[in-house]
Amino acid sequence: MKTLVDQIKAQYELFAENAQAQVEKGNKAAGTRARKAALEISKLMKDFRKASVEATK
Repeated sequence: MKTLVDQIKAQYELFAENAQAQVEKGNKAAGTRARKAALEISKLMKDFRKASVEATK
């Protein structure tokens, strides 16, 4: 589960960096990368939820 948390952190950092570039500089490519990272975060969070539930059983 630790690797999953590390992956989530990495994707969030990527998202935050690109989202900021889009907002501040109007960088369209950064917006695309931010959306891709957000989608990946969503998938990883679902995996984390499954792993967390299994760990508590």
